[in-house]
Amino acid sequence: MRIGYGFDSHEFRPGIPLKIGGVALAHDQGLGGHSDGDVLLHAVTDALLGAIAAPDIGTLFPPSDPKWKGADSVIFLREAVKRVRDAGYGVANVDASLILAAPKIGPHSVAIRSRVAELLGVSVDCVGLKAKTPEGLNLDHAAIAHAVVLLEQSRKARKSTKKKK
Repeated sequence: MRIGYGFDSHEFRPGIPLKIGGVALAHDQGLGGHSDGDVLLHAVTDALLGAIAAPDIGTLFPPSDPKWKGADSVIFLREAVKRVRDAGYGVANVDASLILAAPKIGPHSVAIRSRVAELLGVSVDCVGLKAKTPEGLNLDHAAIAHAVVLLEQSRKARKSTKKKK
């Protein structure tokens, strides 16, 4: 088993579509960033990469590279999932927390959890999502995401490990 932790934050800016967890949400502002600013997918991507001791999202997809300007964060997550599988692991579950003043995540929670589950290749009951407000933190202008993933060694990798012993 492996555990990984990821964190991301982006500032709200006008004129940008808002995407969280790969889902477009109606809001008057989106999250600024070199890519689409999807804090949840960025945190999950870093958690996956960290669990297998791979380079982080900024190293693999540097903001200095114009090719990633406005990129869909699904690309980053898919690469992390591929690396996890190549390392002989599969996602057991993910638990994430979003911290933002608006929009309210509750009405979108099922759609976000479903999309993240689809991208990870797990059932929706393996994706936990909590949303909190930044009460008292003076962070109403930003969105923050924390994510923890648990990876299990794949059956194929377990069999290979047993043969070596």
